[in-house]
Amino acid sequence: MSESHSLNTVQTQANIGPVPLSPAKEFWKYFSKNRGAVVGLIYIIVMLIIAIFAPWIAPHSPFELHDIKNLDSLPPPFWLEGGSTKFILGTDDIGRDMLSRIIYGTRLSLLIACFVVTLSLVFGVIIGLIAGYFGGVIDATIMRIADIMMALPSLLLALVLVSIFGKSIYTASLALTFVGLPHYIRLTRAQVLSEMKKDYVIASRVVGAGNLRQMFNNILPNCLAPLIVQGSLGFSNAILDMAALGFLGMGVQAPDPEWGTLLADGLKFLQSAWWIVVFPGLAILFTVLAFNLVGDGLRDALDPKLKQ
Repeated sequence: MSESHSLNTVQTQANIGPVPLSPAKEFWKYFSKNRGAVVGLIYIIVMLIIAIFAPWIAPHSPFELHDIKNLDSLPPPFWLEGGSTKFILGTDDIGRDMLSRIIYGTRLSLLIACFVVTLSLVFGVIIGLIAGYFGGVIDATIMRIADIMMALPSLLLALVLVSIFGKSIYTASLALTFVGLPHYIRLTRAQVLSEMKKDYVIASRVVGAGNLRQMFNNILPNCLAPLIVQGSLGFSNAILDMAALGFLGMGVQAPDPEWGTLLADGLKFLQSAWWIVVFPGLAILFTVLAFNLVGDGLRDALDPKLKQ
C-alpha cells in the first residue's frame, strides 16, 4: 500500500511538471546571473545606508573647522606620514574632515539624482504616452522639440538654464530634469507605438475603453521594463551631470558638501594634497559604475528576448 501510494505521488508530480517561479524569484534568477550587477546592487545599498545614517556614521560635522598648524602640509590620510586616525581621509585646506564631507556628499548626490530621475521619468512617460497614443500633429510637435533638445549637449543646455535662472541646487536639479526628458519621451513613445498594434489594445478599444484607461491601465504597464532600465542608467547620468555643474560652480554652492563641489575646492591642491581631489573622484566613479552595472542586470532580468 505504501509503495503504491509513493508511486502515485511520483506520477502525479511528473504530470504536474516543474512549479513555475514567482515573478520576484524569476527576476532574481536572471538578475543574479550577472555578478557585476549583484556587486553594483550591494554597493548601492551600502551607499544608501551611509546616506541615511550619515549623522551617526560621519566622525565629524562636514562644516566643522579644525586647527591646521601648517597650510603647506595639510593633514593627510591616516596611513601616510603625518596622518592621524582623527582624520581618516585627511582634511581640506580649511581643516574640514574629508571623510565626513564625502559621507554627507553621498546623501546630497543621491538625493539630487533621485529627484532628477523621478521627475524626468514621470513627465517623460506622460508626454511620451500622449505623443505615441494620439499621433498626428501632437506627436510631430513633441518629437521635433525632443529632437532639438537632444541635438544640444545636455550639460551645455543645463549650464544655460542655470545661468538664466540663477545658481542654486534647485535650479540645477530642475535643469537636469529638463534635459533628461527627451530620453524618456522617445523611449516611451517607441514602446507605445509597438503596443498599439497588439490585439489586446484593439480588443479593449472595441469594448469601449476610454483613452485614459487605454494609456495608463493597458499600455503603460507593458512599457515599464525598458523604462526601469533607463531610469537606473539615468541615476548615473544625473550624478555625473550634477558633479559637473558643481565642479563648474553652477550647481551646489559652498559650503554644502557635494562631490563635484569637493573636486572644485581641492583642484588647486592636487599636487600638494591629492586626497582632497582623489577621494571625491573615486566616490563619483564607483557610484556611477554601480548604477551602470545594475542597469545591465535589470536589462538581463526584464528583457524577454534575453531570457529566451
